[in-house]
Amino acid sequence: MMLLDSCALLWLADGSDRLIREAREQIGAAVSVHISAVTGFEIGVKYRAGKLVLPALPAEWLKVVLDHHRIGVIPLDLPICVTATELPMLHRDPYDRLIIATARS
Repeated sequence: MMLLDSCALLWLADGSDRLIREAREQIGAAVSVHISAVTGFEIGVKYRAGKLVLPALPAEWLKVVLDHHRIGVIPLDLPICVTATELPMLHRDPYDRLIIATARS
C-alpha cells in the first residue's frame, strides 16, 4: 500500500514534473494507493483561502481524481489523531502530522 501526501496527489493529478519519474513508477506499481482523509480538508482549506486553484470545487475535483487514479481514502480515527500528537516535532504542520500518523497506522 502507498499513501500519498497532499502535494503528491496534486502533482499526480496535474501531471506536474514536480512528481519525479521514480515516484510515478512506484505509484503505478503499488498494489493500492491511498490518501488520508485529512488531505481533503487540507485541499479544501487551501482552495477556500485562494492558495490553490482547481478546475472544479474541491469535492468534485477530489472525486474525479480519486476515481481516475483509483485512489482510496483512509479515514481519520482516534488512534491516528492521538498518534499525530505523539510524533516528534520534526513536522509542525498539522496536516503532515496527520498524514504521517495515517501512514504509521
